[in-house]
Amino acid sequence: MIDLRSDTVTQPTAEMRRVMAEAVVGDDVFHDDPTVNRLEKRVAELMGKEAALFVPSGTMANQVAVRCHTASGDEIVCHRMSHVYLYEGGAPAAISGCSFALVDGDRGMFDVATMRQAVRADNPHFPRTSLVVLENTQNRGGGAVWAVDAVAAIGAAAHELGLKVHLDGARIMNACVAVGVKPTAYAAHADSVSICFSKGLGAPIGSAIAGSAAFIAKAMRVRKMLGGGMRQVGILAAAAEYALDHHVERLAEDHANARRLGAGLAAIAGLTVVDPETNIVYFDVAGELGPASALAERLRMAGVWMLATGPQRIRAVTHLHISAENVDDAVRIVGEEVARRG
Repeated sequence: MIDLRSDTVTQPTAEMRRVMAEAVVGDDVFHDDPTVNRLEKRVAELMGKEAALFVPSGTMANQVAVRCHTASGDEIVCHRMSHVYLYEGGAPAAISGCSFALVDGDRGMFDVATMRQAVRADNPHFPRTSLVVLENTQNRGGGAVWAVDAVAAIGAAAHELGLKVHLDGARIMNACVAVGVKPTAYAAHADSVSICFSKGLGAPIGSAIAGSAAFIAKAMRVRKMLGGGMRQVGILAAAAEYALDHHVERLAEDHANARRLGAGLAAIAGLTVVDPETNIVYFDVAGELGPASALAERLRMAGVWMLATGPQRIRAVTHLHISAENVDDAVRIVGEEVARRG
């Protein structure tokens, strides 16, 4: 099976499993897991922040940030295609009592003027705008990468208005490899930033969130409230360290394979491809070929696993276990299934 559903399907390599097995561990709730402590220090330095916190998932990282930056009744500005709005189970409302001011923009991004229009006036009739969330890369935008200048401009404007900024950096290393910058280029303009180790970086579990020392102290309490206090979790932190050491620069291979996949799919009649910027490829299926879900199921039966994300849209994600040969095979099979339906 050529599994292109997501970069979350990656499994730890043999060497990653070895370092996990050999990790020195302790009780992280007591702050005595040396591997976790080392990872958190490294992530803080990577992001140019004072401190960092290891958490089980990217969703928890985002929800910790929301809880720390907001109060019940507040409103969050984000793009309507943002993960924090679409794919986190309504957590900002359920956990933090917040609503959303949803904005539009190309490929999941927006500009300062759009953000300013969404910010509420200081009036007791309105919710208080307190937080702006950016996602980089933007999943539903086809792995789109924010320009550093755009993030800087939004960060400056948000801080001028007294707002906090959280950068959902689940795939921030993909963005950095694509643009050729360090994470600090983005993180410098946000009050908090997350990174996920279990997507393109290939670790089995885990994310981290970074920010000021005061923010992380508060985040520790919120993590505990959410059930994210973990014990001998250095086994997972070791996998994250290995990923940072060995799986960052190779993300460029995933990007190249995504471009290869996009070009191949674009040559198939009836398919319209959103040009991939990193490792995520979206394509639309012409109506006469039937619904995307039906094509996705036929592809799965033929040995290629992709996700239907809309009535006529399919997503494919390249990752650690996908080679150029896999991509070519996938394109061939998609072409065969489309021709068979036609």
